[in-house]
Amino acid sequence: MNSHDLSVSLSAQELNRLHDQALRQAHTLRDDAIDDFWRGANAALRGRLSSAQRAVVRLSHRLQRHQQLRSGTPAA
Repeated sequence: MNSHDLSVSLSAQELNRLHDQALRQAHTLRDDAIDDFWRGANAALRGRLSSAQRAVVRLSHRLQRHQQLRSGTPAA
């Protein structure tokens, strides 16, 4: 049975009901996909942010050490 045969054998009311049901399912799937996307994006960004923060801390310590060495101040 193809889609044309199916639509001929169903009433307009039943077709509308099936259409509404399919639309609700499509909206649910879309919302779930968007949630999954942002969950993954947030996790990736958190990982990058943590790495960047560690790099900033290391660079800051290196710059402080370099400044201390240039000024002749003993390291703490």
